Amino acid sequence: MSLPKLVVGITQGDSNGIGYEVIIKSLADPRILDSFTPVIYGSSKLLGFYRKTIHNIEQLDVNVIQGAAEARQRKINLVNCLPDNIFAEPGQSTPDAAKSAITALQAAVKDLKSGQIDVLVTAPINKRAMNAEGFNNTGHTEYLQKEFGTDDVTMIMVSEQLKVGVVTGHIPLREVPGSITREKILSKLRIMKASLERDFGIPSPKIAVLGLNPHCGDGGLLGDEEQRIILPAVQEATREGILAFGPYSPDGFFSLGNYGRFDATLAMYHDQGLAPFKAIAFSDGVNFTAGLPVVRTSPDHGTAYEMAGRDEADPHSMMSAIYTAIDIFRHRLQYDTLQEGRLK
Repeated sequence: MSLPKLVVGITQGDSNGIGYEVIIKSLADPRILDSFTPVIYGSSKLLGFYRKTIHNIEQLDVNVIQGAAEARQRKINLVNCLPDNIFAEPGQSTPDAAKSAITALQAAVKDLKSGQIDVLVTAPINKRAMNAEGFNNTGHTEYLQKEFGTDDVTMIMVSEQLKVGVVTGHIPLREVPGSITREKILSKLRIMKASLERDFGIPSPKIAVLGLNPHCGDGGLLGDEEQRIILPAVQEATREGILAFGPYSPDGFFSLGNYGRFDATLAMYHDQGLAPFKAIAFSDGVNFTAGLPVVRTSPDHGTAYEMAGRDEADPHSMMSAIYTAIDIFRHRLQYDTLQEGRLK
């Protein structure tokens, strides 16, 4: 089966962070345009500003368009969706930068819904600043879940070495224990199994499940969520045909490299999963939203205001996010074609 040349939508993120720099560096080699057609959502003015801050990139051939339908192959396309009076303030959190991130994201999602772009890659945002401007979501994951009307989604951090999902995402740590239920763990395990099979081509994936408390509660001495909630959820998942194992104590699980025995790991909360993931795979890590009807990825880093405009940002995570999105789209296409053939 011939593979299509995909149109990859890329949002600028916060215009005062490192979003433009990692996008520009990722697309600087013209040979990359043989693989896909990029469509950036942002401002030609801002892109031009940040291009000048990068010392080894003197020329960037950009096709400025009004919408993704006008995108040309073998060109870096840019949908100019921001006001002409926008300007960059590298390293600063400003209302205009937050508004520009919202506008770029909304424009990209509109084109994603209409099929004008095949996949979406989002550059980092400042969640607090965006919510101050009316975004009303704790991140890209929650926004996209609402936009596509999906009952549940799972954030999965992806790299060559490991894949880590989370039961609870962007919520305060004090709310984590009360948010963990058997039903929620089961839902995340179902999404992860389906995603590993369809999005990554892994048949019968094995998923490790972490505990919540130190030493998995130490037999109830340090908490009983493992016996009362997590283990029953793992047992129910097993009865459903999901190869789930655990719960495992997170400190020994990651420090001893046990994650290598599994296709993915389900952590109970954000930092429990993301801290070891970034320690192991930060440079090429990707944030993927599993459970959506569309493909969305992001680099695994933030706005990094402290290095914005200084030509210090590493583009490898953004490049990985782009290629991971393309790979997932193609895996889905192949998987769905095979499933359709079996039904016939």
